[in-house]
Amino acid sequence: MDNQPPVHSYLREPSGLKSWLLTRDHKRIGVLYLIGIMTAFVIGGVLALMIRLELLRPGPTLFTPDTYNKIFTLHGAVMIFLFIIPSIPAALGNFVLPLLIGAKDVAFPRLNLASWYIYVVGTVVALYSIFAGAVDTGWTFYTPYSTQSTTTVTAMTLGAFILGFSSILTGLNFIVTVHKLRAPGMTWFRMPLMVWALYATAVIQILATPVLGITLVLLILERLFGIGIFDPAMGGDPVLYQHFFWFYSHPAVYIMILPGMGIISELISTFSRKTIFGYRFIAFSSVAIALLGFLVWGHHMFVSGQSELASMVFSALTFLVAIPSGIKIFNWLATMYKGQISFTTPMLYALSFLCTFTVGGLTGIFLGTLSVDVHLHDTYFVVAHFHYVMVGGTVMALLGGVHYWWPKMFGRMYSEFWGRIAAIIIFVGFNLTFFPQFVLGSQGMPRRYFDYIPEYHSLHATSTVGSWVMTIGFLIMAAYLIRSFSHGAIPGDNPWGSLSLEWTTTSPPPTENFAVTPQITHGPYDYDQMTAASTLARHGTGAR
Repeated sequence: MDNQPPVHSYLREPSGLKSWLLTRDHKRIGVLYLIGIMTAFVIGGVLALMIRLELLRPGPTLFTPDTYNKIFTLHGAVMIFLFIIPSIPAALGNFVLPLLIGAKDVAFPRLNLASWYIYVVGTVVALYSIFAGAVDTGWTFYTPYSTQSTTTVTAMTLGAFILGFSSILTGLNFIVTVHKLRAPGMTWFRMPLMVWALYATAVIQILATPVLGITLVLLILERLFGIGIFDPAMGGDPVLYQHFFWFYSHPAVYIMILPGMGIISELISTFSRKTIFGYRFIAFSSVAIALLGFLVWGHHMFVSGQSELASMVFSALTFLVAIPSGIKIFNWLATMYKGQISFTTPMLYALSFLCTFTVGGLTGIFLGTLSVDVHLHDTYFVVAHFHYVMVGGTVMALLGGVHYWWPKMFGRMYSEFWGRIAAIIIFVGFNLTFFPQFVLGSQGMPRRYFDYIPEYHSLHATSTVGSWVMTIGFLIMAAYLIRSFSHGAIPGDNPWGSLSLEWTTTSPPPTENFAVTPQITHGPYDYDQMTAASTLARHGTGAR
């Protein structure tokens, strides 16, 4: 792109705080989301450290049981509703989607800005609940406790309700953008797999999120006016809440993980220098996961009293939903086979994803098996499985995506040396934190308990030390990323030598993304037909 006419960076033009607060540029909105979700991640992370500190040894350590209940509830609610759900779609998705398909912006830029402000309002309302007394029900807000608790359940659920609108509007924007704004020559099967993943995610956002919204409104009405829909004394059914909640919240798992899978497809092909193996299988697997995800909510309720037939059907469907995930894992491994793998920081996160998400997925099969689930239900095995999918999957993919597109977003390269060190430390700390919890759960340690018997001490202590190791990794990462703004080398337009479209424009891109409308003549993974030279050699390694 050295021969391209000079263009201006979206970061600098237009300038001023007002230009950022009223921006309709998808890249700036993506950066605003990134700041928001990382702030939520820090809050949720501090709450997680407080939980692990309390569990460092048996008996009361730092908090009372009531305070502990509030801390783990806030950790779950902040991490799920404020961080993980909007993390990849709203932050990275907003930034890269139009760039990946050759568009100037999303289909509805004003709606996109409105989505961000709705996210901010929802976040403020949710955080208000912390200062107004916090919530102690667990992030699932199960009835009847959530209808009887004197804590600030109404404020927190209202915050989640508002956040849902942001998610729906973002999904709507992405679907229309993919249908209407693809560059000439960008056919459906020339789209990067990240776009397929975002598209499938958007379908879930639009179809599932309204169900959660209605459920939370009913919960608020139940608390305020006692309408009786969840109260058995008035003819209601508390289990009905679980059906409503999980009809959304299990597909929401795929809102969190599907975009991460899209990132992994980009990373593995780019850093293996190979055409992605089984492109169409991976693309259709994203759609299959999105559709099958609506049919498995009952596997969260095997011990809730639902019929044996219903449990058998949900168990079988749970096994079915594992197939498209397995297809993706196989195709990523096949892509790496005989590839020219370079162990850059983003690739290390992709490899971490493959290890940890596979463990999370496999243990999900255990929990989908009726007889095994009865033993493991509500134990630390579930906590470990959930974190291997959400942190080992989504967060690892998010970190890989942030490091992959960081040079494009900010026009600066971070230290590759410290990037690799931090990635290894985070991987070690993560497994040290959560793998012992599989053992704890298999031995019967219930989740959400303030205290435990001395026999569990060594495993809990190991888990707590692991959380400290992981924190060190995140602090190193924050330090070198912040330092890159002032000391990072100039990466050039295409530091990774990738063939996908976003790397053909400048780093950072101009407001209109491309100087001229791109004409698509090849796929994003055609490494068997062509190459793209890395611009790092001309601009420096960034290892400073």
